[in-house]
Amino acid sequence: MDRSEYEAFVAGAWPRLLRTAYLLTRDWATAEDLVQTALFKAWSAWGRIGDEREAYVRKIMFNAHLSWWRRKRRTAEITTDVPPDRGQAADHSGEIDERELVWKALGRLPPRQRAVVVLRFFEDLTEAQTADTLGCSVGTVKSQTSKALAKLRVDDAVTSTFATRRR
Repeated sequence: MDRSEYEAFVAGAWPRLLRTAYLLTRDWATAEDLVQTALFKAWSAWGRIGDEREAYVRKIMFNAHLSWWRRKRRTAEITTDVPPDRGQAADHSGEIDERELVWKALGRLPPRQRAVVVLRFFEDLTEAQTADTLGCSVGTVKSQTSKALAKLRVDDAVTSTFATRRR
């Protein structure tokens, strides 16, 4: 295995992979762990990967993210009588920050739908590239995209804020 080629790949792809991981996990530390996990797995298969190395690593990353998310769902959560304080992000004029609303709405999507939205609209991949990355059909990408966008369109926090601003 050519270590210098791998190191050059990591140096070049790291910022893009980290951004994608952050959009999926919504946490910088978890995003770094996710990218490092994917790169470690890619190193063990480096000689067999071929030319589409970044797509291969991205695929590992999405599979690891889904696996972590499923494992996290199985762990017990502590419930309380009082919900946590959820202050609204505000810009300088006191209005709710649109980016924060979209960010939170994206976080409420199931992981597969979030992955499709991130790949299609943040990473600007085609439906075919997204399908290849996620290991599914183009039809699945289309249906998951449609479902995700439909959920975002009817998200109460987003629709009420944008409806108020239009008035």
